[in-house]
Amino acid sequence: MSVFAKATATRSARAAWTGIAIAGVSALLLTACSTGSPAPAESEEPATDAGDALPIAEGERDLALKLGTILPQSGALAFLGPPEEAGVQLGADDVNAADSGLAVEVVFRDSGDTTTDTATVSVTDLLSQDVSAIIGAASSGVSKTVIDQIVAAGVIQFSPANTSADFTDYNDNGLYWRTAPSDVLQGEVLGNLIAEDGNATLGLIVLNDSYGTGLAQFTKDAFEAAGGEVVAEALFNEGDSSFDAQIAEVTAANPDAIALITFDQAKIITPALVGSGYPGDQLYFVDGNLSDYSADFAPGLVAGSKGTLPGLDTGTLGDFTDRLLGVDPDLTDYSYAAESYDAVVLLALAAYAANSTDGAEIAKYLQQVSGGTGDGEKVTTYEEGVALLAEGQQIDYDGPSGPITFDENGDPTEATIGIFQYLDDNTYERIGDG
Repeated sequence: MSVFAKATATRSARAAWTGIAIAGVSALLLTACSTGSPAPAESEEPATDAGDALPIAEGERDLALKLGTILPQSGALAFLGPPEEAGVQLGADDVNAADSGLAVEVVFRDSGDTTTDTATVSVTDLLSQDVSAIIGAASSGVSKTVIDQIVAAGVIQFSPANTSADFTDYNDNGLYWRTAPSDVLQGEVLGNLIAEDGNATLGLIVLNDSYGTGLAQFTKDAFEAAGGEVVAEALFNEGDSSFDAQIAEVTAANPDAIALITFDQAKIITPALVGSGYPGDQLYFVDGNLSDYSADFAPGLVAGSKGTLPGLDTGTLGDFTDRLLGVDPDLTDYSYAAESYDAVVLLALAAYAANSTDGAEIAKYLQQVSGGTGDGEKVTTYEEGVALLAEGQQIDYDGPSGPITFDENGDPTEATIGIFQYLDDNTYERIGDG
């Protein structure tokens, strides 16, 4: 079985999503990982307009680019921290190895989750160290607690994993960027997948934040458009430790399938759900909880269940995963590692193009080094890209996370959603490529 979705959004009408692709069809859409907070304002200052490439000065550079991270070392998304931090470090290592006249230094800090003020403390510390950009957070809800503080300082916020659709039109002064696509696409893929698997009714257990409720809505819309019916939707809040009420509410409706739109709360919800008599192979997971549960669940507990996760098949990335293991030999999960790597490389290429480490100046060049202004020679490494930039040429960087190609709002206009299935040992494998 090969099931995947590939999405491409037009730069001129990125919010008007139409179509979806499963089993190898490209769609005009967008996607990835989040959490809730205040409503965004409409953006008044979008990033560089498409087709408006800025000139690039020829010659050598002497730049020291300081980056910070707020990635989850603790909290409900802590399982995403190691691959993301490994991706950042590998990106910095590759930039520095190129000896291009631009050197990268990374200061790693914790984001925590929305139950703490860890991210605010980390951001305050990083801003005091005069970083040009902050990579993170993984959680959209966490990002919403710090985005205003970051952009007010004239610093770029660049997330490898935020997926909340709210960031599309956020008033960020052109300083918020992400290599992860919006939840719009993942919801479309998940809802269609559940329907195509022959399920007529669906229950949802959902984290009550912008990630959970947004992804749940897009999933519900797609499932119902495919002829299905959502018969129960139970919400819970970050920090809750008991989910008996939500499980009882959803199972009482006797749905054919249940989608868990959560973070690591799935470690508690899943065994309790199966223990109540619900079949473990009728569950559906998402990027916020698609994880290796071999050490957490009884053998076979979720065998046959499925999940979705943005990103290319790591098996197609050559030695990229091997190189990540060189950074962190203990990695068992690679979620958003490629997106984190590309965040560093794109920031470095844009800084080189701008011949500046000022956040606002770097931001002016991010769209065009990604190919989002419609011209530039294709490159797949920092070293290739910087060689052309030194000659004053335009580039179009494609990295291990995919083509990227930013639109004027700082969102990638192309994305792939993988479909995964759990095995008897509660690990998962990809059953389709993008």
